[in-house]
Amino acid sequence: MRIRAALVEEAGGPFVIRDVELEEPRADEVLVRMTAAGICHTDLAMRRRWSRLPMVFGHEGAGVVEAVGPEVGGLSPGDTVCLTFRSCGACDQCRDGHPAYCGRSDLNARGTRADGSTPLATEGGGTPVYGNFFGQSSFATHALAYESNTIKVPADLPPTLAAPLGCSVQTGAGTVVNVLRPRPGETVAVLGAGAVGLSAVMAAVAAGCEVLAVDPVPERRALALELGAADRELAGVHHAIDTTGRPDVIDRAVHALRRRGTLALVGLVGRAELDLATVLYNGLRVRGVIEGDASPAGFIPWLVDRHREGRLPVERLVAEFAFEQIEAAARSGTIKPVLTFR
Repeated sequence: MRIRAALVEEAGGPFVIRDVELEEPRADEVLVRMTAAGICHTDLAMRRRWSRLPMVFGHEGAGVVEAVGPEVGGLSPGDTVCLTFRSCGACDQCRDGHPAYCGRSDLNARGTRADGSTPLATEGGGTPVYGNFFGQSSFATHALAYESNTIKVPADLPPTLAAPLGCSVQTGAGTVVNVLRPRPGETVAVLGAGAVGLSAVMAAVAAGCEVLAVDPVPERRALALELGAADRELAGVHHAIDTTGRPDVIDRAVHALRRRGTLALVGLVGRAELDLATVLYNGLRVRGVIEGDASPAGFIPWLVDRHREGRLPVERLVAEFAFEQIEAAARSGTIKPVLTFR
């Protein structure tokens, strides 16, 4: 079938919307008509260095199921869904309830199916187009996904709110709820008030914690305060969450923790030096976190429920852009740009 997709045709190049061909779903695949797709920092970071081109990114999709392969049992055409990361469902981590650490994490970052094929091609089928990013490649009018990363959501949930649940909101809120698990009254510091950081702020406020938000952008700090964060010195905190991946910020977080505090590293880090003496003598715990250590099939519906209770106002983070404005959206600097499809 012919679809429209936003292609990256050269490393570091812009998103360019093209007509491409998409295969019909295989036995284990789900065809989803996209209604919204969030733009995540990971999409923008990967387009700068991805080598298999042209490529379709996008991993915060929301839409409606149009067709399912015969091996897909839990979804039907017409289902309203949110797309998230893919996992194999069979390895030790998946069976233990931690699919974010799936032993087949390469399924999210190959640019192809597991067998090396790609369902995408330029119009007329002339040149392969890579995709399958996080098992979806949702910067397109239609995407092929899998039962493991296609989560049903209520039909009346706006797609612009459903889309970010699949990654950024899941990551921020999950870091608080699934990993740190703070007790009411404890202090949680969030360093970096983007979509992931502010989702963590909302979850920690909902958990009854005192929350501090650190960010160089005044408007983001102000929004954090409106969402319930406190305005006080960054010191003596029980938990800290770094969403920046910056060594200097990570070091600041380490020194802000009280004894036996916990640092959760959420931002993509290349290399960072830790003050091991401070970590050792204060009994600090340092934990890397992917996708909020969430099991999406249960956690995304939980996020929907918290939104409906008013405890997770995701709409405060979202700025809407038409799909055709994807490059402008990517450069907008808004907290969570979300593309909409006509």
